[in-house]
Amino acid sequence: MSSFFTNLVIPVNLCVVLLIVALMLYIAQRRKAAFLIAASGVCWVMFWSLPASSLWAGGRLEQLYPQELPAQLPTADAIVVLGGNTANNRTNWFEPYDKNTAAPRVDTAALLYKANRAPIIILSGAALEGKTSEAQVMARALEQQDIPGQALVLEMRSRNTHENGLYTADELKARHLHRVLLVTSALHMPRAMAVFKKQGIMAIAAPAAPQIVVPGNPDFSFWLPNMRALDASRSIVKEYVGLLAYWVRGWI
Repeated sequence: MSSFFTNLVIPVNLCVVLLIVALMLYIAQRRKAAFLIAASGVCWVMFWSLPASSLWAGGRLEQLYPQELPAQLPTADAIVVLGGNTANNRTNWFEPYDKNTAAPRVDTAALLYKANRAPIIILSGAALEGKTSEAQVMARALEQQDIPGQALVLEMRSRNTHENGLYTADELKARHLHRVLLVTSALHMPRAMAVFKKQGIMAIAAPAAPQIVVPGNPDFSFWLPNMRALDASRSIVKEYVGLLAYWVRGWI
């Protein structure tokens, strides 16, 4: 149900639904109601197509747990990395994707490990498509950065953030570990931290670099509709709806 609601309120999806409802009302001769509903759908899309909206709503979540340098973070028993690929790991949501500048969250975990912040890395994520889990994909990426395989623990059952916390808690208890550095995207960090704290895990936020930031392009406009801003709204809306749904279900 929460997944359905999340997909429903995504700006483009909700706009289409409202326009269909408006058309039905128009056919039923309820033209005033049809106009109001159609206008609401268009305004919803227009709001999220503005970079200013993403910078305000998404940036607010990203700034709740600011990124810190590895040396500034305390040591912990383990580094926990949650699966995910926010905005293709672009360093800036308002700029084109460039694989040479992409910054996956496993890079943050590698830096923490090499800074001796924790002796092991727990990778959390099931196979969402195909047979290869997100945890396995992250493990391969870390091994390519010279992180030893024996330092990696793979949790391959979790399919959402709630299960990330639930099954990671099992891994920590089995190894008598207590305090972790939690790595995920800056946008996702508020929900992730709330989930892990609900599981009784002593989690310290170690987010990847924020992605919803003003680009250096001098032609960038806060108020000019932008397709990348509209695309970004999917993840931003998902986080706000996720926080609400998790609170209602008692997961945070």
